[in-house]
Amino acid sequence: MKSNIIPRMELLKASPYFSGLSITELEEVSRLLFERSYERDEIILAEGDETGALYFVASGAVKVFRASADGKEQILAIVLPEEAFNETPVFNGGINPASAQAMTPVVVYGLNSGDMEAVLRAKPQVAMNVIRIMAKKLRYLVSLVEELSFKRVISRIARILLDYAGDGAAAGMRLTQRDMAAMAGTAREVVGRSLKELVENGTIRMERHRIIISDRDALEDIAEQSF
Repeated sequence: MKSNIIPRMELLKASPYFSGLSITELEEVSRLLFERSYERDEIILAEGDETGALYFVASGAVKVFRASADGKEQILAIVLPEEAFNETPVFNGGINPASAQAMTPVVVYGLNSGDMEAVLRAKPQVAMNVIRIMAKKLRYLVSLVEELSFKRVISRIARILLDYAGDGAAAGMRLTQRDMAAMAGTAREVVGRSLKELVENGTIRMERHRIIISDRDALEDIAEQSF
């Protein structure tokens, strides 16, 4: 897996958090990062714990989710290489609002909240970047609420497939029907029926348990359909 890990400087250059910084400034930030590795299915962060660090995925895929008392999951995001997670306790304090779990073997770089605060104070450009990023994440969460409230299950599944099916961004990541159910806010059996319908109408096909999009335009149309 080592060969797939994005080097620290390359990740910082690609991260929207540090857009506009010079090479010297990026090197300063790079020295503040720590590195952690996790095995598939290992919990990185637990909902309700205090973990004051911003994490950047250098390799693999991470799911961010909340769980109900009876164990039902709602996946809020799948975080891929060059993306970040755990912003809320870093910028707002308090406990983790969600859990994070490795979907594949994962390597992350972390930046402690105290170090991030020092970077924000010293480099106003980063503060502006954070504002833009948090606004984008708010738009995403509003969109997620809209999907769960106003879209049919098959439309939600279509959107998930458009976002993740056939994407090689995280080697080894495979969404199970349980994962898709947790993203779409439904039961695994309903996901199975939706996938069967998409296969029957020729929108997708199955090859060795892998979902292949056959008609992207048709899938886009289904993803936009409301009740």
